[in-house]
Amino acid sequence: MTRVMTADDHRFMARAIKLARRGLFTTHPNPRVGCVLVKDGRIVGEGYHQRAGQPHAERLAIAAAGDQARGATAYVTLEPCCHFGKTPPCTDGLLEAGVSRVIAAMQDPNPLVAGKGLKLLAEAGVETDCGLMEAEAQALNPGFVSRMTRGRPYVRCKLAMSLDGRTAMANGESQWITGPEARQDVQRLRARSDAIMTGIGTVLADDPSMNVRIESSATDGQPLPQPLRVVLDGNLNMPADARMLGLSGKTLVLCCSDDQARREALEQNGAEVEKIAGAGESVDLPAVMTSLASREVNELLIEAGPILAGSALSAGLIDELIIYTAPLIMGNAARGLFHLPGLRRMGDAISLDIRDLRMVGRDIRIVLTAPR
Repeated sequence: MTRVMTADDHRFMARAIKLARRGLFTTHPNPRVGCVLVKDGRIVGEGYHQRAGQPHAERLAIAAAGDQARGATAYVTLEPCCHFGKTPPCTDGLLEAGVSRVIAAMQDPNPLVAGKGLKLLAEAGVETDCGLMEAEAQALNPGFVSRMTRGRPYVRCKLAMSLDGRTAMANGESQWITGPEARQDVQRLRARSDAIMTGIGTVLADDPSMNVRIESSATDGQPLPQPLRVVLDGNLNMPADARMLGLSGKTLVLCCSDDQARREALEQNGAEVEKIAGAGESVDLPAVMTSLASREVNELLIEAGPILAGSALSAGLIDELIIYTAPLIMGNAARGLFHLPGLRRMGDAISLDIRDLRMVGRDIRIVLTAPR
């Protein structure tokens, strides 16, 4: 940032961030971006990116402003792109519109941009600044930032438990631990995710749908996109008639098996099957993350049993743990949250930081992350 920001600068960037949030469920694999054009202290145009392949936030704001874009200041939550993708560069649009200043909340982590967009604008005579409300802007797109900087998705793991830390009765019964409000909250988590992942044990036990079941909040009236469903199935034991294969959206089965007959049975019922590194029944989780990143998965939601959840936690792959705690006591014979056989002493315990704690209906939602 090259100059002191005013209260109005903060106010207009806050508006751009609020606009960007409207694309929370619909922009993937693209980042969520908002843009506000201001002239003489007044908003003359604004927009936000809605869906991949559609106009970016800057071009929508420019179209809304018309001739008033000339000489205006653009407040944008992410550095304007300067390369051709499915749409032309936003830097070209801003220059053609004649804006005099561009304030970006954060630099684009995409190596194709990564400062080049702001540099191009500055070289063309546009005043540029970067870093205003950067933390808020990064919070809009943790997955996009993760994929561009770490080569893997941002991973959330969702679990539901009783007060005594149990996820299912000894016989496997688990519906429903939490109330309807918590279950609806999970639907919003699913809707913002590019992919939902589970293990074959959960598929065989519960035959889950793993889809989004909430009404569209998109302003274009189109249905919400369904996340990619990912099943980790080392030996290809997934039934060809699994419920999720009959639903809209794609299902990806990651395996270590060379069983062609099982593979073809799943593919004939709509699944995509990919062989991935692993040993026996267990696929390699880092290899899974690399594969998903290559598919442009930004945010991954794990909804699984204690074995997969424990493996991901042990591997340090969970960025955010979301636990819904119900006011129930299920007893010592019921099943626990994580399978973590390596923890034997207090010194082995995994430490987490509580980032958020709130009531969701009758249940408590706790959001935890690894200590910073």
